[in-house]
Amino acid sequence: MGSSLTYPVPAIDNTGDLSTEQIHQLLSSQTAIGRRIRTLAAQRFISDALLKGRFRSAGGSVLYENGEPLFAPDDPESIEPGGEYPRSQVTAGDLAAARVSKWGRDTPVTDESIKRRGIDVVNRALLQLVNRMVKFVDSAALGVIASKITATFASPGTWDDVENIVLSVEGAKAVAEESGEGHVLDTIVLKPTAYAKVMAAFLKAGLLPREAANPLITGTWPTVLDLIWLRSPHVPTAAPLLVNSDELGGMADEDLGGPGYTRALPGVETKSIRQDETDSYLLRSRRVTVPVVTDATAGVTITGTGL
Repeated sequence: MGSSLTYPVPAIDNTGDLSTEQIHQLLSSQTAIGRRIRTLAAQRFISDALLKGRFRSAGGSVLYENGEPLFAPDDPESIEPGGEYPRSQVTAGDLAAARVSKWGRDTPVTDESIKRRGIDVVNRALLQLVNRMVKFVDSAALGVIASKITATFASPGTWDDVENIVLSVEGAKAVAEESGEGHVLDTIVLKPTAYAKVMAAFLKAGLLPREAANPLITGTWPTVLDLIWLRSPHVPTAAPLLVNSDELGGMADEDLGGPGYTRALPGVETKSIRQDETDSYLLRSRRVTVPVVTDATAGVTITGTGL
């Protein structure tokens, strides 16, 4: 009896429907699996957008400087022609350490499910892995951020009024800039319900572009009031969080490598493992990481918004 699989198999179209042969080919290609996950998980991780720093972990831990000043301790001085430049000893923050942890999960996909349900069963398995990884990492990172940021700014009124939103945001940004720490707040994160209310208010007030450039149509993160507006169901508080994403901190990822793993997303490694004894595949995702807040003054929570 002839095999049900025919070769050579046509090239994989990563966006369309795939035959059974092509699905098996995809699951045998770590590059294709990584590309599939990137497509399914575009713009998912909020932690990497808020903690833009990248720390290199070695031996399962990371060393970082906590509260490092943004300014040199001395002002520039006037230099006469041929004169020497005065020197300043740049100060560093307190040295701290954090331990990275390996987080991961496997999910099985059988030959029977591939034959009967096609690429949908693979997409659903990968999407579930990605969603769980995003939920876990973002919840951990946002929890750390919310606990570290102690500065608050009181809104003059509830955020059902655009004027109150503008006064709150611009007031919080001004306080941060005038504090002497040198922080320019560039990103805000809200719960999805709060995000929806704010975007509706912005749309009504004409603060969002119309037609094709409207971020509510394109799905891109909007920039309004010189802030990038993000949303996440994993924010532990209803109060808006404003941060300087370049100075707040970073994610400390460790690339373990290993045969068959591919980097699918920032810090996320994936692998497809054939299980011949059970006629199935194990789809695996893992991330070896720890969120690190290096400067808690690089953020502020706005209170009294009524969101």
